[in-house]
Amino acid sequence: MFLLPDYRVRQRDYLLNISRALTAQLDLGEVLRMILHAAASMLSGEVGIIALREDDTYYVRAIIGIEPEQAALFNSLLEDLAESDDGTFHLEQLYGKMRRVARDVDLSLRQIVALPMVVADEMLGILFIFRSYAGAPTENDHRLLQSFADQAAIAVHNARIYEMANQERKRLAAILDHSADGVMILDADLHVERWNRALSLITGWQAAQTNGLHHDVVIRWKRHKTGPNITETIANGWPNQIADELQPDTLYVEGDLERLDGTTISVGITYAPLLKSNGELQNVIANVRDITHFREAEELKSTFISVISHELKTPVALIKGYADTLSREDATWDQATIQQGLGVIVDEADRLTDLIENLLSASKLQAEGMRLTLDDVNLPLIVQQAIERFQTQSDKHTLRADFLAEFPIISGDGTRLRQVIDNLLSNAIKYSPEGGDVTVTGTYDDECVNVSVSDQGPGLPPDQLERVFERFYRVDSALTNNMQGTGLGLYLAHAVITAHGGTIWASTNPSGGATFSFTLPRSEP
Repeated sequence: MFLLPDYRVRQRDYLLNISRALTAQLDLGEVLRMILHAAASMLSGEVGIIALREDDTYYVRAIIGIEPEQAALFNSLLEDLAESDDGTFHLEQLYGKMRRVARDVDLSLRQIVALPMVVADEMLGILFIFRSYAGAPTENDHRLLQSFADQAAIAVHNARIYEMANQERKRLAAILDHSADGVMILDADLHVERWNRALSLITGWQAAQTNGLHHDVVIRWKRHKTGPNITETIANGWPNQIADELQPDTLYVEGDLERLDGTTISVGITYAPLLKSNGELQNVIANVRDITHFREAEELKSTFISVISHELKTPVALIKGYADTLSREDATWDQATIQQGLGVIVDEADRLTDLIENLLSASKLQAEGMRLTLDDVNLPLIVQQAIERFQTQSDKHTLRADFLAEFPIISGDGTRLRQVIDNLLSNAIKYSPEGGDVTVTGTYDDECVNVSVSDQGPGLPPDQLERVFERFYRVDSALTNNMQGTGLGLYLAHAVITAHGGTIWASTNPSGGATFSFTLPRSEP
C-alpha cells in the first residue's frame, strides 16, 4: 500500500473536518460522501461505498469513484453478505462478484477493505474501500478505516435521531395546526410562543400577529363568567401546589371573548402547566374552545322551559277552572252557561293541541328534517279557505285575498303550505289587536309564485326582521309581552318554505304594519 509520509497529519485533518461536518451538516448523504472521499484518499482507493442496514438488508447509501447510474451494480455485492459472531465479515464471497462488477464498470478492482459501522452494539452499516492492487489489507489499513467507519456510524446515528425528532416535531405541529380547538403555547411570563389555525378563526388574530405578545393583549374578556384570572393566578405562584406531578392542576376560564374585529364569541379556556425538572413553570398550554353553540343550547333550553310552562299554564288553568265550576254539585247552571263553559274548554283544548303539534313538528324537524308529500297545490283556494276560517275569529279585522288572474297551480305539499298560510294569518290578526285590514296578495312570473300577508299593526323593529324565524323567538315589544305564543309558528313556516326551495322574509310597511312574504318555485322542488 502506498501512503504519503504525512498521512497521519492528513488523517488528523480529515477526521477534524469530518467532526466539524457532523455538528454543522444535517445532510446525511453529504457527510457520508465526505467520509468516503477521506477514506479513499488515505487508502488509495478507487471506489468507496457505504451500505446502510435496514431490516437486516443492506442498501448502498453513498458511493464515489463511479457514475451514479452504475451504483446499482454494487447492490449484488451485498446480497450474500454474512456477519460472523465476532463482528468480522466473510469477504471471500465478495471477490468473485467484485471482479464481475469491476468488469462491467471497466475498473480494475482487486482488493476490498471493509469494516462495520457500529454504535452502542447496533449494526448500522458497512464501509467499503475498493483498491486496484491485490494483497491483503494490513492492520494499519483496518485501523485507519475503522476511524472513518466510526465517524460514519456517528453520522448515521445522529442523522437518524434528528430524523426521528424532526418527524415527531412535524407530527406534533400537524396535530396542533389541525386541531379543531384553538391552542396557544405561552412561556412562563405568558408571552405567546405558538398559535394554531383554529385559534386564528376563533379570535381573528393571525399567528404572525401574536408572536411575542402577552396573553392579556390577545385574550381580552368582554365578560368574564367563571374561573380565575390566569395572570393573577401565576403571580400568586400557580402551580406551586401540585397534588400529582404527572397530572398538574389545570385552570378553566369561561366567558365572552372580544375578537380582533370587536365582535364577541363565547369560549372556554383550559390552562395546563408544563414544568421543568426542578418544578419551575416552563410553559402554559391553553386550549380554547368555541362554546357559542353550547351557550345557545342552554339559552334555548331555558327559553323552551319558560315559554312552554307559560303557554301550558293558561289553557290548563282555564280548562280546570271551567270544568270545576260546571261540575259543582251545589250549583245549578242554565244551558247557555254550560254551553259557554264547554266552549271555553274546547277552545283551550284546541290551543293545547296546536301547541303540542307545533312542538312535535319542531322536534321532528330537528331530528329528521322537513319531509314533503308533493302534489298539485292551488294556493288561491288554500288562502280563501283559511280566510273563511279566521274571519269568524275576529270582528275587528277584514280579511281579503288579492291574487292575479290565472294564478298557476304549483307542485308542493298542500298540508304544509296550509300550515304556513294559517300561521301567517294567525300572526297578522294577533299582532294587530286594534283591527284593520289583513290582505293576502299573490303574484307570479315564469319561474316563481309570490305570496304576501300584510297587516295594519305596529310592525316589526328593523333589528328583529330576521330573528323572527328563529325557534322560540318572540319580538321584544310592549305589545308582545302579554301576547300568547310559543315562537314556533314562523320557525316552522320558514322550514316549510325552505324545503320547497323557496324563501321567506319579513318587512315593515311604510304606512305601518308588517308584511310576511314568501316565494315558491313553479316547478317541482
